[in-house]
Amino acid sequence: MSRTRGTWNTRGTWLAGAALVAVLALTGYAALSGSDDDGSDAAGKGGATPSVSGSATASPAPAYTQPEDWTEPARWVALPRGTRTDKYGSQVGYPHTTEGAMGMLVHTTSGSVEPGQSTVDVQMRIYRSYMSAEDQSDETAERVEQKAQETDKRLRQQMGVPSNGRDLPPGSYVRTTVIGYKIIEASDDQVGAWLLAQVATKKGELEKETIEYIRLVMGARWESGDWKLSTKASVDASQQGGSDKPGLATPGDAKFNEIGWTAIREAS
Repeated sequence: MSRTRGTWNTRGTWLAGAALVAVLALTGYAALSGSDDDGSDAAGKGGATPSVSGSATASPAPAYTQPEDWTEPARWVALPRGTRTDKYGSQVGYPHTTEGAMGMLVHTTSGSVEPGQSTVDVQMRIYRSYMSAEDQSDETAERVEQKAQETDKRLRQQMGVPSNGRDLPPGSYVRTTVIGYKIIEASDDQVGAWLLAQVATKKGELEKETIEYIRLVMGARWESGDWKLSTKASVDASQQGGSDKPGLATPGDAKFNEIGWTAIREAS
């Protein structure tokens, strides 16, 4: 695993890969982790991604530097992938196991937005492919699309291009990779967990990449033969463990093991 240094998210990085967070927030009753250590929402500090709490504000947080000495994670897992692709191009068909639920959660939370891509496309695909049927409605779909358009506008502003433009600068990206998780609850048909993700941002070809980290609570329910994102499962997980935030450490840091995170190994 690569050794990456960075800070815990204190500035307003747009969590492009976790478009599902915005989708859940738009249902009106999603529960993530509330606020992170820096007092801002885990799903979009600075307001770039629609906020769950709506009242959180950013404040300084301690910088994180990975220790020089590598400590092998005590818990590794290669999560299963979906077995097929649906009509929206999404990976679906996850095993009916806790690892299958985590595979879906990690897959939908990881991703990237780069030139030529639209937040609207990403969020609507996730909404159609992965949201629980009880969370879907015409009104919610309309809100998802509207908020995604607003997010695209703010992202272009952050990248230094006209907000009414159509594309991001060449060489720019926001890439989100889930690097660990910690189970809060797990039953046959419902799983809730803390996710630990790395967010890499680059504003152009000549710009320096910045690395930040976030934690969030997500929940999944088994529905119609597959795992789906569920606001009820997220609420249940948040109520059970959302106030007990795991400490912040990346794979390779001895504290990662002490905290109880599980590292994710790329599936073959």
